[in-house]
Amino acid sequence: MGIFKAYDIRGIYGQDLTDEIFYKIARAYAKFANVKKVVVARDCRVHSQPLFEAFAKGLTDVGVDVIDIGMASTPMSYFANGTLKADGSVMITASHNTKEWNGCKLCRANAVPISGATGIKDIEKMVETGDLGEDAAVKGTITQMDVLPDYVAHVKTFAHLAKPLHLALDFANGMGICEAKAFKDSMITYDGLYEDFNGDFPNHDANPLHVETLKDLQALIRANPGKYAFGVAYDGDADRAGFVDEKGDVIPMDFTTALIAQDMIAANPGAACFYDLRSTKMCAEAITAAGGRPMMSRVGHSFIKAQMRENDAIFAGELSGHYYFKANFTAESSSMATYALANIVSKSDKPLSELIAPLRTYFQSGEINSKVADAAAVLAKIKVQFPDFFELDGVSVDRWEQEGWWFNVRMSNTEPLVRLNLEAKTQALMEEKRDAMLALIRG
Repeated sequence: MGIFKAYDIRGIYGQDLTDEIFYKIARAYAKFANVKKVVVARDCRVHSQPLFEAFAKGLTDVGVDVIDIGMASTPMSYFANGTLKADGSVMITASHNTKEWNGCKLCRANAVPISGATGIKDIEKMVETGDLGEDAAVKGTITQMDVLPDYVAHVKTFAHLAKPLHLALDFANGMGICEAKAFKDSMITYDGLYEDFNGDFPNHDANPLHVETLKDLQALIRANPGKYAFGVAYDGDADRAGFVDEKGDVIPMDFTTALIAQDMIAANPGAACFYDLRSTKMCAEAITAAGGRPMMSRVGHSFIKAQMRENDAIFAGELSGHYYFKANFTAESSSMATYALANIVSKSDKPLSELIAPLRTYFQSGEINSKVADAAAVLAKIKVQFPDFFELDGVSVDRWEQEGWWFNVRMSNTEPLVRLNLEAKTQALMEEKRDAMLALIRG
């Protein structure tokens, strides 16, 4: 079944993802994770309600009690999982995918994610074989609960602004509308775009990774010079955020990681902070300069969260716009990330663009995809040519100190692609090494 992915379950509603399949997934999840009480939340997509009803029925039929927190952001579902002492949580969403898609993110207790490697493949097999547990003699119950006030209060503990800031926020008609409740009655005020829930996402896709989805936010900021400290764009379930500066220019997400880490370390000297291995070297340098311990992570939320727990890290940032906080059960919170950035800007006499400027020191290729016949063979070839490789995620080589460059090559989870990320101390060296690596990959 193609809906069972590396990090979640996702498909086109009415085709490969149906209410009937969701009912079976719920029963398989209950049996696999051995849960008795589960938080279930959903985004605003038009089919999220029928999918919720199917999932809740699957759980209650096998005796599991459901805590229904209603329409919520994914960070809220993680918060509810941890604070309500549930055995697990389910967020019904297709995240940044277009309106046709839906799915779910599954967790154990304390918002520990279930990934392909830690259970999704087992659940898939149970659905395929009909290993769905027995009907319970006493069905589970459904209890509705509003966790938003507690989540808002929790997020506000991150606020330590030195002065009020006015922001521009693009909700894309998605669940960032919930996250922004954390700014009410605070030193953050904002003007919002697309502030009504609409699971058809009529204005633009809810995906801040795609630069074209930021155009309306950029236009708002540029039409009002000096009005906004920065802008934020949320994805569909608001577990990711993209930031633009006071000029409307896009801030690379690894630069955002570096800045937020500095704010986190100021309150937690010596703490560990993770950055994903595709990030600029400036991430590690900024964390070190702030007095923290920089640590490199694999790509993917389940891996990052596991590494954070193993190393008691307080924060992690991923190049895809996920920002993880130990304080939110080692999970994402886009409103916490917004506060952390606002804290820094409010305490400086410089605008955000000038705070970012020192991070623009090195030269990055960006992620370059190459379609190949045999991705594993490509990685094997790279290992022969670069015997000093390491394998945290794909194949990485770090020749920064000796030669002034590094690279990482990873296989796609879903396509016959390999992805190259490369950085160098000069533009010319970056282009030379990028072209050489692409010739090796594609040759």
